[in-house]
Amino acid sequence: MSLDAEGIAEVLDEIARILELNGENPFKIRAYHNGARFLESLTDDLDELIASGRLAEQPGIGEALADKIAALRRDGRLDFHEKLRASLPAGLLDILTIPGVGPKKTRALWKELGITDIPGLQAACQEGRVATLKGFGEKTQARILDGIRNREAYGKRHLWAAVEPLVETLLKGLRQLPQVRMAEAAGSFRRNRETVGDLDVIVGSDEPRPIMDWFVARPGIAEVTAHGETKSSVRVEGGLQVDLRVVPPAQFFFALHHFTGSKDHNVAMRQRALSMGLSMSEWGLAPRDPGAKPPQAASEREVFAALGLAWVPPELREGHGEIDAAEAGALPDLVSLADLRGAFHNHTTESDGKSTLEQMAAAAEALGWEYLSINDHSRTSAYAGGLEVERLLRQVDAIKALNASGKFKVRILSGSEVDILRDGSLDYPDDILAKLDVVVVSVHAGFTLDEDEQTARLVRALEHPLAHILGHATGRLLLQREPYKVNLAKVIDAAAANGKSIELNAYPRRLDLDWTHWRRAAEKGVLCSINPDAHLADHLAYVRHGVNVARKGWLTKGQVLNTRPLREVLRWLGRR
Repeated sequence: MSLDAEGIAEVLDEIARILELNGENPFKIRAYHNGARFLESLTDDLDELIASGRLAEQPGIGEALADKIAALRRDGRLDFHEKLRASLPAGLLDILTIPGVGPKKTRALWKELGITDIPGLQAACQEGRVATLKGFGEKTQARILDGIRNREAYGKRHLWAAVEPLVETLLKGLRQLPQVRMAEAAGSFRRNRETVGDLDVIVGSDEPRPIMDWFVARPGIAEVTAHGETKSSVRVEGGLQVDLRVVPPAQFFFALHHFTGSKDHNVAMRQRALSMGLSMSEWGLAPRDPGAKPPQAASEREVFAALGLAWVPPELREGHGEIDAAEAGALPDLVSLADLRGAFHNHTTESDGKSTLEQMAAAAEALGWEYLSINDHSRTSAYAGGLEVERLLRQVDAIKALNASGKFKVRILSGSEVDILRDGSLDYPDDILAKLDVVVVSVHAGFTLDEDEQTARLVRALEHPLAHILGHATGRLLLQREPYKVNLAKVIDAAAANGKSIELNAYPRRLDLDWTHWRRAAEKGVLCSINPDAHLADHLAYVRHGVNVARKGWLTKGQVLNTRPLREVLRWLGRR
């Protein structure tokens, strides 16, 4: 099976890592990494480049690498790659998945301590042997152990965005079955948690057996762990467990509510039911008085109404005060995807994006947006093609020219994702920052500072008069990298005091700032910016993941900066 450009780039990066593990020439290693970066930013048709022979003419490619790329495109495999993999102990590449353990450290562990897999590495850390290696020490050893523990935990969870396609396919299939009256996903997926441990699906039907038989026979199932009359469980390829429950239609909305809510939410609902002389379970509401008629529900709204409550949106059902708010009629009118009028923090081929300025503008216009901010990386992020001052100013001029041309109705705003340096200063001088419409300030290095240092760093950046938005405030990568240590209460206070916005980075592996902090931020008057951090035109659609998180954080339209029309956004940006 052939590979696309992204898949080929992954193979080239792995070749480079194996070469480094084997102590190969640095120039040879860099050539494969450069080839991978070329493919990641490719906007031309790869097949046409190969067929025309022009691939070898591209910067940093050459004949040998072009031949390998062509083979991977055609066959999906490469003998050279497979032989390299076979030259290593089987578990060595797994060590590279631990944050902070790159090829150089992995090679040292292998050659000096004979460590070839993660269990061996964990044992060596627990015995204190890793700390004795040059360049490691006690802190590195402790971080490796943390990374191993996190890796084990991550293996049990899945990104919400990765689970969504399975949910859509499964629900579509279920709803086409003649026996199915209604079907919905429940659990943490329906509550829009960033990651999902397992997936609960609820079906209303009086004929469960055909549904169960269909479910356990679906393609893509790695294991059937239970096949019962009304409940079956499977593990799909990739490890996610899916539980299907079939209940009578009259009980469907009670079951859907029960299996959607968190433990704390359901406890609060049961307590409220008891106070009204009712018991509550997934089967429904039952009066304590045997002669009383049990309440029925033809919708979830009627489930809540039976307890004297307004309907609580699924994403709020976490036991964080939503029951009291529902009783008081004080639930927020949550922001929706249709409220967004544009977005900030987007990249182009000028840095590490894969789409050109015009392609990004066309995609924003297709979404019906009024504005789009381009924020390529600043000069310190050289690994991501960060722009030196001259290149940045040329981009500013190009954006002005594109706006003046009238080619697009959407207004393109010029900006930069400016690195916050270790001391909290910004990566460009003030006279350059002043030329930009939108300054997003972000941390991309120095993640190991202690909490006080990191907090002071972010606070200083927010105090800069030319900064607008704090990007991905904790630096986390879901299921991959833990947040750096920072006092978010102080960061939020600094944003409020200085009139700055904090980003809700909608990239599915970030979703940063976390939903648990947005109510406090909003109460302080801090505006949220739901930004896709798009590196490809299609990535602009990531804003919907950000909207999910914003809703989970109780945010309304008025608390989100990019729900405002262009005129108001320009006024807010120009307050400096």
